[in-house]
Amino acid sequence: MAEENIINELTPYDRLEIIRHKNRPTIRDYLPLIFTDFYEMHGDRLFGDDGAILGGVGRFQGMPVTVISEVKGRDIFENKASNFAMPHPEGYRKALRLAHQAEKFHRPVICFVDTAGAFCGVEAEKRGQGEAIARSIMEFMELKTPVISIILGEGGSGGALAMCVCDELAMLENAVYSVISPRGFASILWKNAEREKEAADIMKITAEDLVHLKVCDSIIKESDGGAHTDPEQTAENISEYISQALKRNLQKGLDEMLNGRYNKFRTIGEFGVYEEDSESE
Repeated sequence: MAEENIINELTPYDRLEIIRHKNRPTIRDYLPLIFTDFYEMHGDRLFGDDGAILGGVGRFQGMPVTVISEVKGRDIFENKASNFAMPHPEGYRKALRLAHQAEKFHRPVICFVDTAGAFCGVEAEKRGQGEAIARSIMEFMELKTPVISIILGEGGSGGALAMCVCDELAMLENAVYSVISPRGFASILWKNAEREKEAADIMKITAEDLVHLKVCDSIIKESDGGAHTDPEQTAENISEYISQALKRNLQKGLDEMLNGRYNKFRTIGEFGVYEEDSESE
């Protein structure tokens, strides 16, 4: 219980440091611990293959599922191969191709998110980065099969949102999810990237913040001290969440599922306007 209290007292910047730990598990660590018979598939059938997004078919507790994930590396060579988990347009088109394949064969889609944001280079823009992200958001909203998304570490900007249109969104307890990174926020607002810690503390980016704001549905507990201390325990917690989430969503009818997904996103950002009594004016 004492350890749990310590975890709860972590600041947003403390959590950023945990998810940036060099040994934090990536999707390649979790895949063999959660899924069996995984077969990776490549390419978007338009341009090429993007190492920043991994996708394929596997089994979860015997059930065929499609797995789509952003890929972080552990060293410079892995990070170069995955473009530091910053997808190009072909990555999002690959994800969408696999999602539609899952829809055709009635397989649930399990998405894992871990990116600072989509790649913003000139070549990505030339190949339609904005259109690829927008199309992913639009078509995942209408996908006729359950979609479960889990943020493993960083969930940054449209690069994360493209894979977070889902029936249920969960975050590992130290993960963050935001429209921009704290460093980017500080650079724009204060013209000083060194104020990253201050930005993190006011942006409401933690799992607890986002559950309160009704953006995130569930928090998945990590092993004590962070997922890197015991990846197998964290993978077991992820598996338990996926199992329960699939039970909840597979029993829904198609109309109920699509309406629920639509309403989930329509209610994000709802607010009230206080109007003063006319007599007080």
